[in-house]
Amino acid sequence: MSNGDVFVGEIIGTAILILFGAGVVAAVVLNHSKAKDAGWVVIALGWGFGVMAGAYTAAPLSGGHLNPAVTLGIAIDTGTWDQVHVYVAGQLVGAMLGAVLCWLVYYAQFRANADEDLAQPTLGVFATTPAIRHPLANLVTEIIATVGLVLPVLAFGLTEGLGESGTSILIVSFLVVGIGLSLGGPTGYAINPARDLGPRVVHALLPIPNKGTSDWGYAWVPVVGPLIGAALSGVVFNAAF
Repeated sequence: MSNGDVFVGEIIGTAILILFGAGVVAAVVLNHSKAKDAGWVVIALGWGFGVMAGAYTAAPLSGGHLNPAVTLGIAIDTGTWDQVHVYVAGQLVGAMLGAVLCWLVYYAQFRANADEDLAQPTLGVFATTPAIRHPLANLVTEIIATVGLVLPVLAFGLTEGLGESGTSILIVSFLVVGIGLSLGGPTGYAINPARDLGPRVVHALLPIPNKGTSDWGYAWVPVVGPLIGAALSGVVFNAAF
């Protein structure tokens, strides 16, 4: 795969991922949405479908990593680092693009935030926020949850024919749903630095009335935690398999 294919594929795939993922959160939490208060199960399913749609779309061009943690884990496993920066750049650009698209879809709901009686913080639509703010505990949660993603992804590559048939993408999509249901409660399960950082930047820049803080003091947790989890996954996989 050429650098150009990888870059474009990761932009498109990650944009679709974030459009679906941020979109389902917006649908559930924003006032005047028809899916208001649909709940956490709906959010987890929306993110899983986002992974499925984005990864299947990007796969012919880039393999559909959509996540710097996955890219890092694969690089540690294979020892191939020459395109890591291309993958990560595409993922960050795609995450920002997807966040902007989500804002456009829910533009009227975000505009309704200008009404002081309906004003609500909006960061949670774009980036993760912990249920209990405890940076060390939140970091550990993100590390463990990311191991729960990246280690199985690496192991799926050992099953002959799984990747060629495209079934691995479907399985990873269900895996993301499972992580959300089982491990997502404490932090909102970023498990993807681009998924959190790109939309957080967009949240800071968008003209959303009464949007609240972008919480840059917490922003390092959903970046550092998944990267540590990915590195641990690569090391464990190389040692055990």
